[in-house]
Amino acid sequence: MAKTAERRQARRVRNLGLAFLIIGLFVVGAVIVFALSDVQDKTLESSGFTIPPAVSNFAAPQLDLTDLQGNPVSLAAYRGQVVLVNNWATWCPPCKAELPEIQAYYQAHANAGFIVIAIESGDSAEVVSNFIQKSKLTFPIWLDPEGAAVAAFHNLGLPNSYVIDQDGMVRMSWTGQINRATLEKYVTPLLGK
Repeated sequence: MAKTAERRQARRVRNLGLAFLIIGLFVVGAVIVFALSDVQDKTLESSGFTIPPAVSNFAAPQLDLTDLQGNPVSLAAYRGQVVLVNNWATWCPPCKAELPEIQAYYQAHANAGFIVIAIESGDSAEVVSNFIQKSKLTFPIWLDPEGAAVAAFHNLGLPNSYVIDQDGMVRMSWTGQINRATLEKYVTPLLGK
């Protein structure tokens, strides 16, 4: 009887060790897959890979907020221009990664009737101002402490971006990080209209 108990105990220990080995292999595999997909995403974006937008056709929402200086601002004031509304946050890694891409596109097309309205979701004016100075962003930054913009566009995921045409209609959108190649491919054709 003692030998049977010892065998059962040895089998349990062996099975427990095997279970830990399987779990460990699963975790290592998941880490490798995540790391490779992150490298692939960065490689695709840096190589000019474009991310197709969701096609839209609805009137831009009425949106009244304040800028970094506390002045009232309104989305309606930009009628007649192509507007990229970008909802973002200072704490959001994909938001921070896409802002230099958006800045480069903005600098290249600001004289063609194009404007970026970057709406920061939730941080104080001081935190956002410090971030903007370090990032050297030159397009308008609006503050949205209550989440009015993400609510107006019915999209809580950050970052998210919406292209509004000269007539005030939302024509396309993205949820997630975008790059300059994507903007060139999908937004630039609207600028000549």
